[in-house]
Amino acid sequence: MTCSNQKDGRGFERRMEQGVQVAALRRQGCTDHFLTALPGPRDDFSSLCRRLASVVRGLGADIVSMEIFGIPGAHAPELDAIFGGTAWPVTWVVEGCSHPEPLCGIQVWAVSGPKVARVTVEGRIIGSTFEADGLQYCRLGGLLPSDLSQSRSLQTGAVFNLMVDGLRAAAMEFSHVLRTWFYNHDMLQWYDEFNVVRTAFFHENGVFDGLVPASTGIGGGNAAGAALTAGLLAVKALPGADAVMPFAVPSPLQCPALAYGSSFSRAAEFEADGFRRLYISGTASIEPGGLSVHIDDVDAQVDLTMDVVQAILESRGMKWEDVSRAIAYFKCGAEVSSFHRCCEERGIPPMPVICTNTDICRDDLLFEIELDAVTEAGLQET
Repeated sequence: MTCSNQKDGRGFERRMEQGVQVAALRRQGCTDHFLTALPGPRDDFSSLCRRLASVVRGLGADIVSMEIFGIPGAHAPELDAIFGGTAWPVTWVVEGCSHPEPLCGIQVWAVSGPKVARVTVEGRIIGSTFEADGLQYCRLGGLLPSDLSQSRSLQTGAVFNLMVDGLRAAAMEFSHVLRTWFYNHDMLQWYDEFNVVRTAFFHENGVFDGLVPASTGIGGGNAAGAALTAGLLAVKALPGADAVMPFAVPSPLQCPALAYGSSFSRAAEFEADGFRRLYISGTASIEPGGLSVHIDDVDAQVDLTMDVVQAILESRGMKWEDVSRAIAYFKCGAEVSSFHRCCEERGIPPMPVICTNTDICRDDLLFEIELDAVTEAGLQET
């Protein structure tokens, strides 16, 4: 078990329950539970879901969002049966599920304390929202275009419009968004096209005038056969709230992604109710000038990527023990041992991380990782 200093029941703790990694952030009136469930040697999808559902019930928590990786979409009825329906957004990435030994797992964000409301657009639940820490939180997920016959660009535009509709239904705006996720089917065929649409949307909606969200843009097929599926996290201060609104965090070892035409921040952070939360974007083996490096050398790419992430953490007064959730992406699933080797050599304690098999945004990149971390406020000047 890993835990931070806890006072009056407040603090951050990592532990295992029924084989599920639980990262819990406790403060007045609310506990966030970030759950990472990986299959054991004897687990099939149903047994994995049953363990996860048992943990959620034991916590007395409401699910805010769920992400599933490397599992065929045909298992959706099992998920509904075990959880008694899924009244929350589910992002289901099927890429890699056909491999002989697929990299797979489930991540859940659940909360106990606040009342969770669902965000519905055109009769479909696409998000959850709740109030805590003087903030309104909104998590949208599983966003899909409605017309799959359209071009990939038009499908991307439809997903951005769905983001706007979902935020509006939660009484929020895109200016409140601090983090986005995009899982693009056959990404390497059209990532430049995707970036053109995203950048145009950001210009049209004034995003460049404020915080450009942290983001992950990664390969990822979906069961619907859409060009992409997506999600976001937004926060809005409630009247009279004492909170530090989200701001961009630079990467000490990399240039801004905006410098080479990719519209996202390397990381974003906000502070509320005595805790700072850091969201590090999908990060890969890119040198300060924006070029991919260590071509064809997965060990070196993993090492550099972890150097970059560690530098961001340290710049914010954080460490690996503060990580609450992570996803590691591999172009070749067989190379996951490179990541485990790197963590062992650096003495990084076991993280709540899912490893999954997807394309990375450049053909010469073999590894990418995203993560969230949390620590007490006051440990680093903002």
